[in-house]
Amino acid sequence: MATAAAKATPGTPAKATPMTPEEKKVIFASSLGTVFEWYDFYLYGTLAVIIGKQFFSNLDPASQVIFSLLAFAAGFIVRPFGALVFGRLGDMIGRKYTFLVTILIMGLSTFIVGILPSYASIGVAAPIILIGLRMLQGLALGGEYGGAATYVAEHAPHGKRGAFTSWIQTTATLGLFLSLIVILGTRTAIGEEAFSDWGWRIPFLVSIFLLAISVWIRLSMNESPAFKKMKEEGKTSKAPLTESFGEWKNLKIVILALVGLTMGQAVVWYTGQFYALFFLTGPLKVDGATANILIAISLLIGTPFFIVFGVLSDKIGRKPIIMAGCLVAALTYFPLFRALTEAANPDLAKAQAASQVTVVADPKECSFQFNPTGTVKFTSSCDIAKQVLAANSVSYDNASGTGAATIKIGDKVIESYSSKGLPADEAKAKDAAFKKAIVDELRAQGYPAKADPAKMNKPLIVAILTLLVIYVTMVYGPIAAMLVEMFPTRIRYTSMSLPYHIGNGWFGGLLPATGLAIVAQTGNMYNGLWYPIIFASITFVVGMLFVKETKDVDIYAKD
Repeated sequence: MATAAAKATPGTPAKATPMTPEEKKVIFASSLGTVFEWYDFYLYGTLAVIIGKQFFSNLDPASQVIFSLLAFAAGFIVRPFGALVFGRLGDMIGRKYTFLVTILIMGLSTFIVGILPSYASIGVAAPIILIGLRMLQGLALGGEYGGAATYVAEHAPHGKRGAFTSWIQTTATLGLFLSLIVILGTRTAIGEEAFSDWGWRIPFLVSIFLLAISVWIRLSMNESPAFKKMKEEGKTSKAPLTESFGEWKNLKIVILALVGLTMGQAVVWYTGQFYALFFLTGPLKVDGATANILIAISLLIGTPFFIVFGVLSDKIGRKPIIMAGCLVAALTYFPLFRALTEAANPDLAKAQAASQVTVVADPKECSFQFNPTGTVKFTSSCDIAKQVLAANSVSYDNASGTGAATIKIGDKVIESYSSKGLPADEAKAKDAAFKKAIVDELRAQGYPAKADPAKMNKPLIVAILTLLVIYVTMVYGPIAAMLVEMFPTRIRYTSMSLPYHIGNGWFGGLLPATGLAIVAQTGNMYNGLWYPIIFASITFVVGMLFVKETKDVDIYAKD
């Protein structure tokens, strides 16, 4: 197979030959192991609210969720460092053994989360250890993806790399789908109360069996033919980090891969598969089980499109598909998420249209509303008003005024108060009375306490979520092949891993927490969408202007 690829002429169409048993084994083994690794990683994200209550119970409920998401983001932040560490090892000692190590680190870290005592048991040590485990998971995942994508691409015949690597691209979605299925099954079997108390640990503990299967499968795999050939010829890199990032000819490709490809791909990916879930369960107040089922159905319908766009990229090119995905996402996110509101919580959409909520306040009184540590005490009338609205997932506009802040709900105006200098008992009484007045008026104006399942247009919700997943498949399906084709074999693992994980770990991984912060500051529940729209647009412009098509590159000729 290595010889066939080496002799392939760029531009020569792939022959319509079926996969050999060895090729099927490579794809299956790489993909299955990576599915399990993503399953481990996404358990945390899916259970962020419950984990927040378990490990950040000393904070208020809103800060528990935000801090839990930040701990989730910690795993993404360290991913580029994992790419450097394991990418270097992969280019020096081989693809196979490197991502065997990464799956061991990921699996064991996940299992330990399942047995980790909560904050109530061991205090501040619990969140510290949790964040440490999340960082280990991030390091492992930083080395995993590049290894799996490189391994499969280097086994693929010329002209079929998009088709082969698109199976790797399904693994993140399948891992998320698997995590949702295990969580829903456990929730249904033991009940919501038991699940929130202790049952949430079961999906983490189950991962030890998935780890054993993954390790067994990967031990039976052979080294990549491209790396094996290069090693036999003595052409392996002695300093892959220096070659990748210390030489401008390679560094400029790394930068283009980040800004012109993976940055936009990442924000589209996380909007379609994570932000949509948080939007349903947060502002739209859909219960967690229903939201997870709807997301799972959309993933099931949309996942085959990873293969569709991977195969299509072998025919028309990687670049046009990825760029089209970024563009269409940036242009349609606002109308799609507004349509999602009308389908999932029509009472909320109706109330927002009929009775707009506005906070009228002196801008000097209004602080930044993002309080992840829970240590900031908001005392001004503006901050107190916004906190109450945020706690009730109410989207509002801001207007300048003087004196004490007021909340206008339709035609009703409710004055806020300042707690600065008030005795504790008096502040507590004012707080309770103010919250009751706001909630009572919201209900009177038609704002629902939660989404009514009987009024949901579930087919339309699934259709919208599926379209968001299809955007994901457009940007993600062809990208592994394109990244592999951009770099020479001797530094491929290192070079492609860093831009991928900076894009997905930093720009993508920080999307939920950053989007939530934007919403908290502006009051408008749709404003968090500006984050993915801006970065997807930047990638579209840079990619169209400066990134070259790669589908006809002979990856063996670049040794």
